[in-house]
Amino acid sequence: MTTQQLLILIAVLIVLVLAVVGILVAVRKRRSQGDSTRPAGTQEPDDGHSSLSTKSATAAAKGQSEGPSGASPAASSGGQAVESASSASGTSINPDASIDSAGSVDSKASSQSSSADQAAPSAQDELAHPEASASRMTRLKARLAKSPNPFGKALFAILTKDHLSESDWEDVEDTLLMADVGADASEQLVKQLRDDARITGQKDPAAVRRGLRQRLIDLVDPDMDRTLVAARPQANRPSVIIMVGVNGTGKTTTAGKLARLFVADGKSVVMGAADTFRAAAADQLETWGGKVGVPVVRSDRDGADPASVAFEAAERAKNDQADVLIVDTAGRLQNKANLMDQLGKIRRVIEKNLPVDEVLLVLDATTGQNGMIQAQVFAQAIGVTGIVLTKLDGSAKGGIVVSVQRELGVPVKLVGLGEGPDDLAVFDPESFVDGILGDE
Repeated sequence: MTTQQLLILIAVLIVLVLAVVGILVAVRKRRSQGDSTRPAGTQEPDDGHSSLSTKSATAAAKGQSEGPSGASPAASSGGQAVESASSASGTSINPDASIDSAGSVDSKASSQSSSADQAAPSAQDELAHPEASASRMTRLKARLAKSPNPFGKALFAILTKDHLSESDWEDVEDTLLMADVGADASEQLVKQLRDDARITGQKDPAAVRRGLRQRLIDLVDPDMDRTLVAARPQANRPSVIIMVGVNGTGKTTTAGKLARLFVADGKSVVMGAADTFRAAAADQLETWGGKVGVPVVRSDRDGADPASVAFEAAERAKNDQADVLIVDTAGRLQNKANLMDQLGKIRRVIEKNLPVDEVLLVLDATTGQNGMIQAQVFAQAIGVTGIVLTKLDGSAKGGIVVSVQRELGVPVKLVGLGEGPDDLAVFDPESFVDGILGDE
């Protein structure tokens, strides 16, 4: 063999070696990317050591929080303490081979735990910063004022007419009834407005608006204590909140938004995913928790006993010395007696660990008087301490605030006016009335 042929052969071997190296590097990179982007709901191989809580911990270390089924940092299952991400990923260490320039193969161990350790700080850096509660109602009031259906504007349009006939007063009452204020409250307000008109005889729109504003504020009842129990100085620690409501009211979403509200106020939160009947509920809650670093206690299987999950969540919150525990429950049909009994069981089980301070009933404001039936049944089943009204924009009938408070004797404490993560605020009667009256 000539020298030239020998050089050609060596060149060919070098090219082949470089090609093999490139393929191995590409495979390693692809495998690493595949592990880091695997959705939380994907079934991982069972090696006999990893549980669902361990998998959640691994996902947390990798900083996963995107998508409707993303896992939260520090999620736990069945009350077990979350294992470290490094130990969880240590069960699947794969050696990667590299080829040196002489053609020999060196084994180089590259564990997933080191990748997880590097990803953990970035996940912490990406935690969201929720909007402070002080500025939320101002923003939500402006949104309510732009709503196409604030009944205050319709009332104002009628009351500023030059001469109010009997037909006009009937229109006022019809407007209130259509806004779901309720028959008794509507009749009371119309009587008060008629008395004001007779006594003052005001025709000036500004004066009429001031009078209407004050009457509506009185109707909403500003004297009710709307403070969340967990926000009070003397609150238990952890302060337990149970979220209840029928399907479709936005209960799980509201639980996540409420956690953000507490985080914005500097409180530590634990969430319990006791809605075990809806497969995506726990994943959804973990996504909310993952955005703000709130751990979520969940079951490792669908259809598990909700009371068991609630019990474990109470233990976790107690051991972590959290400020607040938020327990999400299944969206139950109000005519299912056995399911309503389950709510009572959840409360009793939690109270073996911690007292329950708050039961918040989530109502869809667009359902109107139908929401009253829901409210009554839930109040009997578990005892409601406050109302959360979602979807109070658009076609919502704001009068439900008045009727639900009168019927249950408990205040509307929170309102939602949009789909944004911080579109939840503590209810303020004056801001609410200003919103439905619109700009002067």
